[in-house]
Amino acid sequence: MPRKRPTPNPSRVVGYVRVSTDEQNLGPEAQRDALTRWCEANGAELVAVHVDHGVSGGAPLDRRPALVDALADLSALSAGVLLVAKRDRLARDVTRAAMIEARADAVGARVVSAAGEGSDTDADDPAGLLMRRLVDVFAEYERAMIRTRTRTALAVKARRGERIGEVPLGSRVAADGVRLERDDAEADALDTIRELRSAGLSIRAVARELNRRGVPARGERWHPTTVARVLARPQPAGP
Repeated sequence: MPRKRPTPNPSRVVGYVRVSTDEQNLGPEAQRDALTRWCEANGAELVAVHVDHGVSGGAPLDRRPALVDALADLSALSAGVLLVAKRDRLARDVTRAAMIEARADAVGARVVSAAGEGSDTDADDPAGLLMRRLVDVFAEYERAMIRTRTRTALAVKARRGERIGEVPLGSRVAADGVRLERDDAEADALDTIRELRSAGLSIRAVARELNRRGVPARGERWHPTTVARVLARPQPAGP
């Protein structure tokens, strides 16, 4: 006969904490404190806490290992509640939030927000379902706004000639530590790469010729992959 699944205990709680790279207003300790306070106020036992560090609320389940473990613990520990500090810690995407809730519901558990937000209303209650979906919609909207602000800020930095990520070949960080300026030696090397390529040399042959001539490289020597990246970049306009 198939083994009978243990009945989830609504007083046993598995906590889930998520901290993304672009949100610092609700750190892991603050979230843990919120979970602990909720359990104390509701006479529940926090049997496990799983933490995803540096994970976006829009990330799929297979990129959130702690959430996968938390969902697995609902069955393993006979827990009836998956607890988050706020609804947006669960997900910032309506579809993914619904999928996570479905996973919890499949083992007889429910998702609860320590901040309220309608998450602790029974799943079959229309008002509770509406509240949860509204919270998820606003979380998704906020995530989209964060992406927009980030793209806008990067575009402004690019227009100002400020550093964004890795310093490209042919440039170096200026004395102010922010702006980029031309690196003459590297810029000359880029010109040489294009000249050799225009002469009909293969990418590997270009790399070999650069090394033969002793053209300075950022690493110990020029590699075909580096040459290929240089050639893939659009050539800046100008004299």
